Amino acid sequence: MNTPLEEALALALKLAPKERLQLIEQVASSVEHDMEPAMPANEQHWGQTLNQLLDEMEPIELLYPEIEDPVEWVKHLRSEK
Repeated sequence: MNTPLEEALALALKLAPKERLQLIEQVASSVEHDMEPAMPANEQHWGQTLNQLLDEMEPIELLYPEIEDPVEWVKHLRSEK
């Protein structure tokens, strides 16, 4: 008695080469889709949560905003210690 996999393989091998390639692509795509973890409907993506948090925060006041070069800015902060 043949298993469903053996029966499917026997049918697939009867296809023309181009059709077999299409079958492979479709099967691989369906497996990839099935393996993706589904996010529960009540949960947000962490990026959306982060964006909401940033929107709710007060503006951050930077020290020495006149120093535009980040390396110079860090050097200046370190020299104060």
